[in-house]
Amino acid sequence: MSAVYTIIILALFALGMPVAFVLMLAGVLGLLLFLGGPAAFTQIPVIAYKTLDDFVLVAVPLYILMSEILLKGRVGNGLFELGSKWLGHLPGGIGIATIFACAIFAAISGSSVATAVTIGAMAIPEMLRRGYARTTVLGAVAAGGTLGILIPPSIPMILYGSITGESVGKLFLSGIVPGALMTVLFIGYLIFRCRHMKRRSAASWQERWAVLRENIWGLLLPVLVVGGIYTGLFTPTEAAAVGTFYSLVITFFIYHTVHLRDMGEVLADTVKTTSMIFAIMVGAMLFGFILTALQAPQALMSLVTDAQVNRWLIFIGINLVLLALGCVLETVSIILITLPMLYPIVKSLVFDLIWFNVVMLINMELALITPPVGMNLFVIKGISPDSTIGQIIRGSVPFAAIMALEIVLLCLAPQIATWLPSVLQ
Repeated sequence: MSAVYTIIILALFALGMPVAFVLMLAGVLGLLLFLGGPAAFTQIPVIAYKTLDDFVLVAVPLYILMSEILLKGRVGNGLFELGSKWLGHLPGGIGIATIFACAIFAAISGSSVATAVTIGAMAIPEMLRRGYARTTVLGAVAAGGTLGILIPPSIPMILYGSITGESVGKLFLSGIVPGALMTVLFIGYLIFRCRHMKRRSAASWQERWAVLRENIWGLLLPVLVVGGIYTGLFTPTEAAAVGTFYSLVITFFIYHTVHLRDMGEVLADTVKTTSMIFAIMVGAMLFGFILTALQAPQALMSLVTDAQVNRWLIFIGINLVLLALGCVLETVSIILITLPMLYPIVKSLVFDLIWFNVVMLINMELALITPPVGMNLFVIKGISPDSTIGQIIRGSVPFAAIMALEIVLLCLAPQIATWLPSVLQ
């Protein structure tokens, strides 16, 4: 019976059914087959309520709304212009400006897709016009966009905290240094890759200060949101509300890029994204309830503990599983499906759970640029229709290698992720 159940679930995934519906159907089918039939369906609303009855999750729609407002308000365009004026004269300067803009917008929006769309729409044509190799251009934007889930605020970090009970503030802190390191590594690669290109003339200091003054309000948003959390002025959820209000103020009254007539579309997009995430959460928890009832996590724990192999071999196996899942599922689904089972295993192996959050998110970054379902690959294809998926994948390979390198560095020096949370919290 269990084998048939597994085959049905895999078949539904293979047929392309939305992940939330597959997980919900798997839960309902599990209740029907293993836990008493239709009488067990009373567990469905109980599980749904318990899943979403978490104050931390209020931050999810707020951060999504903030991201949509900033996307509609074209704040990322100004950040790209800022990076271009200040960094464009360096080797690979426009590429560096692209990564810089991605990192800052990631710290504002917390969304990889929004980051890739916003920055890519400006950066791709500009870099191609200046003679950059198409694969390099596409890879830089696709990989730069992934910074959105590593640099706080990050919705996947909120989900990690909701599932595991870890402090969201500490999780946010853990992403700052690794996110900055990855940004520097991306920039270093672009400088090396473009070292022989002709440099553009440097912008005047007058132009630099002018563009900085124009975009200072956008730059202050991550300082307000992230700084407010770390100084204890507000919780991560309160920070989301403050950031959303601030983004409304600057886009409505300072930049004048968002108007009242735009809010219907902004709110509709927010509801769609939030509903998708919460539906996946309910489906994942319902499916997890079935797995727990069938004692699958306990069996997995026994398998790991009885194997008596080096914990790093198990850790490598976990990374390979996450990478494989990243080839066919998107970030939120992977976190919600695997984390309830992986968390106790990682804890039993005495790995730092804040550190593992960063490792897992870098794996999710890899998932965003890994075929066949790497979301950022298709996002870049959408904003650059003249490019092929093959070109985007080839351009992303060096950046994927950098991500893998950073996982190795985190294993050799866990303090990269754990130092800041230990100092500030």
